[in-house]
Amino acid sequence: MKVPFVNIGLQHSEIKGELLNVVSGLLDSGQFILGDDLGKFEKSFADLCGTNYSIGVANGTDALFLSMKVLGIQQGDEVITAPNSFLASASSICIAGATPVFADVKEDFTIDPEQIRKVISARTKAIMPVHLTGRPADMDAILAIAREFDVAVIEDCAQAVCAEYKTKPVGSFGETGCFSLHPLKNLSACGDGGVITTNDEYLYQTLLKARNHGLKSRDECEFWSYNSRLDNLHAAMLNVKLKKLPEWTARRQAISAYYVERLSGLDLILPADAPFEKSVYHTFIIQTTRRNDLKCFLAEKGIDTKIHYPVPIHLQEAAICLGYKKGDFPVAERQSETILSLPVFPELTDEQIEYVCDTIYSFFTK
Repeated sequence: MKVPFVNIGLQHSEIKGELLNVVSGLLDSGQFILGDDLGKFEKSFADLCGTNYSIGVANGTDALFLSMKVLGIQQGDEVITAPNSFLASASSICIAGATPVFADVKEDFTIDPEQIRKVISARTKAIMPVHLTGRPADMDAILAIAREFDVAVIEDCAQAVCAEYKTKPVGSFGETGCFSLHPLKNLSACGDGGVITTNDEYLYQTLLKARNHGLKSRDECEFWSYNSRLDNLHAAMLNVKLKKLPEWTARRQAISAYYVERLSGLDLILPADAPFEKSVYHTFIIQTTRRNDLKCFLAEKGIDTKIHYPVPIHLQEAAICLGYKKGDFPVAERQSETILSLPVFPELTDEQIEYVCDTIYSFFTK
């Protein structure tokens, strides 16, 4: 049996007719930039996240970057984030002109508030918690630190649409929440896309201009800025997909719960939901010291797996200038050597899921 890690095309098969209909309508209308479908999507996404506003942008990295720019973060400032995320968390800080400062993570892969306290300084202007794997970070503790030191919180929600911390959606805690709509995300555009959420009207109004050259009207530019708009075509298709998102999310959670049930008792570390959190499992990550052997074994049996991520950000070549070295973040580094992501996309069949579990079980018990 073949079990791919993802199957993007399969997700669209059920809704292809609806998607083609909205594409056809847009081709007829010619309303490609900042159109009605984008406004509808932004309203629906803000409602989904429990925020007053959302702003569609070109991608998740721009969501982080523009958030920092409108918050006034610049050269000489520092932003604290986690070293185990996708590199965009740190690269967006660098391209905004600031310096990423890393804090080690907890066993659940989210940034450790106690480690944040150890590295916060007078130059710190923001904390960027990452809701990695679709699991919410410890927002109560992070917000308490932010209030104590008077710094902003920019949530990296790229992998976590619909995740909740104490019944409150991610993206509604910080000054901004930043989402990716990359094709591999739980809610995906048919191409690249991103969203920023906020409850602050000033930030909202500024971000509307910041994503569109700094224009306050067709003919008046208030400040120099960027071109980072979510295409109306993407928004129209995302409006179709939003209706399916609760079903897709529930399926990811069901697959993950079954993995935990079937794989418990093996020599594995499995993810576990705390009572106060709702994880949406963008990735389902197991840990084993036999990771490489298990990955090869599963590949031989037709099961595709990934590693998210094998090289922590602070050990990337691009990060040499930051002055970190191996051993600086022992939890993140240890996890990078043991983590393995199993297929968890909603269109997996029960037979495929069973096959994955049986194959892993045979590896550990043979």
